[in-house]
Amino acid sequence: MKLKTFAAFVGPSLFLMCLFIAAPLVNVIWQSFHITQPIMETVAVETVTPGFLTSTVTVEKVTRPVLDEKGQVKTETRFVGLQSYRNVMASEKVAALLEGGAWGEILKIDFYKALRFTLTFTLITWPLVIAFGLAVALAVNAAVKAIRGPVIFVSLLPFIITPVIGALSIRWLFVGDGIMTAFLEWWLERDIAMFAQGWTIEVLMLFYRIWHVVPFVFVVFYAGLQTVNMDTLESAIIDGASRWERLRYVVVPHLMPLIVFISLIHLMDSYRVFDEIVGFTSQGHVISLQWLTYDFLTPDDSGNRAISRAAASSMLTMIGIVILLIAPMRRTWAQHKGGQL
Repeated sequence: MKLKTFAAFVGPSLFLMCLFIAAPLVNVIWQSFHITQPIMETVAVETVTPGFLTSTVTVEKVTRPVLDEKGQVKTETRFVGLQSYRNVMASEKVAALLEGGAWGEILKIDFYKALRFTLTFTLITWPLVIAFGLAVALAVNAAVKAIRGPVIFVSLLPFIITPVIGALSIRWLFVGDGIMTAFLEWWLERDIAMFAQGWTIEVLMLFYRIWHVVPFVFVVFYAGLQTVNMDTLESAIIDGASRWERLRYVVVPHLMPLIVFISLIHLMDSYRVFDEIVGFTSQGHVISLQWLTYDFLTPDDSGNRAISRAAASSMLTMIGIVILLIAPMRRTWAQHKGGQL
């Protein structure tokens, strides 16, 4: 292919990627090492209190922001190095807790509280969505052709629903006097408050993510099952291989590239969990790294936003995603090169 033809095809995509991905990423990296604050000044303010014979003059020093000619607050940007990262990770407080032996108190710090949930959420849902998705794909593939269409349609419904709406739907089933809460109270003959403690909220979040993602995994695996070499399967049956052995030694190796692909997508998506936090309104008990970044960007009572700390939190989230993706990426590279690691 000629260079001009290649550039004509790739150029627009490359330009948009640089504009909407690379440029914002570079900006976030820059902001994580700099801090922008309003310029403050201390002035003396006189307060005159009228009196019967003489007025009382009170002078007090007040700190206020400096305004420019247009009445806007002047700001200054300065390089702070890794200070924003240390603030997000509360390094000084963690060091003090480690010296005091209060290891459990570390998980009460927002960053480590969010990190604990994010890792738990990601690593628990990862194998479960693959296992359930493969199970559904195998069941549909073995079903009678007449019912495959309706089964596939019904199976895809959870994935079609908007994530926030899906999370709210699950929440409404269990919150207060929801249908599922009422049923559990009748069955167990006791009062139940599913949203009064953190671990029950986490269970509901895990259930929702599995329920929402399994249809996507099922479709990918179902498509992969259509390309399994039937001659190999028939040979395995003739050799006396059981159903489990055929699955383990024929089907799963054939689907391994798809398993790696799904793992990459799911790890990236789950580590950025945010919809569940909003849908289940779990901020009082459970938060994620993505929600922590959002919280830094939320203006406080004075209208200020911790942009530098939000940028540092975003970069730490990206670093975590990269670490999680190392293993599947190495396997993908090994398969591409035709070797083994």
